[in-house]
Amino acid sequence: MIPEDLYYSEEHEWVRLEDGVAVIGITDFAQDQLGDIVYVDLPDVGDAVEAGAVVGELESTKSVSDVFTPISGEVLARNEALDGAAEVINSDPYGEGWLFKVKAAEDDPTDALMTPEQYTSLVSS
Repeated sequence: MIPEDLYYSEEHEWVRLEDGVAVIGITDFAQDQLGDIVYVDLPDVGDAVEAGAVVGELESTKSVSDVFTPISGEVLARNEALDGAAEVINSDPYGEGWLFKVKAAEDDPTDALMTPEQYTSLVSS
């Protein structure tokens, strides 16, 4: 199930805009492909990030996967609750399993992102 209120990247990250702040996580499809996530490495608060850049990694029992940022801006928060409890990403990828928050540099940071319909098409093919 792909939430209708989010935007998506080709790298399987989702974005929820909350008053100019982008909350970013990985999709249910991505967590399913990764398997049991056991460790996260996320950008630090204050880091400047550029859309499309690698900003961290997720380690699962299967592999290590890069985390990309779909939005340019400044990191305002990282989900500290994932330190020592990375499995929350598997159980609640669109809620408690969010990764980090970015103060968007652009007025409309979702321009280059996919709609739920476009993302559904991507993962269905």
